[in-house]
Amino acid sequence: MKLIRIYAVLVIFSISFLQCNSSPTDPINTNNSNSPSDHTVNKHGVMHKSGLTSPLTNCVDCHGADLRGGDVGVSCYSCHGKKW
Repeated sequence: MKLIRIYAVLVIFSISFLQCNSSPTDPINTNNSNSPSDHTVNKHGVMHKSGLTSPLTNCVDCHGADLRGGDVGVSCYSCHGKKW
């Protein structure tokens, strides 16, 4: 019985670990036909503007102060999830 509990704990831990390390926020749609011409950095198949590592400095003008869409209506959260 103790061995079964150990296996159960290991299985649960493994599943949790794999889910945390999967990439559910990787972009699904890589169609970049609507990307602005200044979005020249390809990151995982999606075009970004240079300076993408500092989104609160470089992306807020179009995507909004909270990066949830702004004037362009494209939320950074749709691909990046809770990373922002």
